[in-house]
Amino acid sequence: MAPTSADFVFRIKTTFLDLLFPPRCVGCRKVGGWLCSECRSAIELLRPPLCPCCGLPITKGKLCLRCQRAPLQIDGVRSVAFFESPIREAIHRLKYSNSQGLAAPLGEMMVSYWQDVHLPADVIIPVPLHTRRLRERGYNQAALLARELGKGVGLPVLENAVVRVRETSPQVDLNAEERKENVRGAFHCPDDQLAGKSVLLVDDVYTTGATLEACSSALKQRGICTVWALTLARAR
Repeated sequence: MAPTSADFVFRIKTTFLDLLFPPRCVGCRKVGGWLCSECRSAIELLRPPLCPCCGLPITKGKLCLRCQRAPLQIDGVRSVAFFESPIREAIHRLKYSNSQGLAAPLGEMMVSYWQDVHLPADVIIPVPLHTRRLRERGYNQAALLARELGKGVGLPVLENAVVRVRETSPQVDLNAEERKENVRGAFHCPDDQLAGKSVLLVDDVYTTGATLEACSSALKQRGICTVWALTLARAR
């Protein structure tokens, strides 16, 4: 995927700010980078055997207990690591502290992981924010990660292929059923240009899968062949 003018401007701006205010590792606070090599190597990546549906590490059986009870309505999900330190701090900084420079090292981790698991995909689509939240934050963290992944694996990133048509409540304090109801009908795929294609959704954190399922439903209504998802982190 070729860099855009927005990518170029962002990297120039980031380089300038890094010279003025050198970034510190989100894990150990060492000066020199957002995620130092020691903290990055300490992250436990989620390796096989994995539940083929949700990607949770398993020791036996074909599906994890959760997916045996209620399989996800998406072809599959994989996550790089559990939502624990220092990934947790990195995601919080990326989302809430305008630390967009973190997208590059975190995206590199997603690229490396994708090359190992090699999920089926013709295009990458980031999980969208509602327009009001996008205006407030100024960027979509999932889109930043998707761009890095797209550049690393050579796949196109379509940021407007799925839109959030209804503003939803924050998912953080909701249980699984409330999360599913909260995002029901919240996403829409404007056209069928991707009919017959395989889509890889990208998001920062996978908790219950409700948001990914809602996006997958919107895509499959437009004839998409398969929908997988790759997230940076997931809940245990």
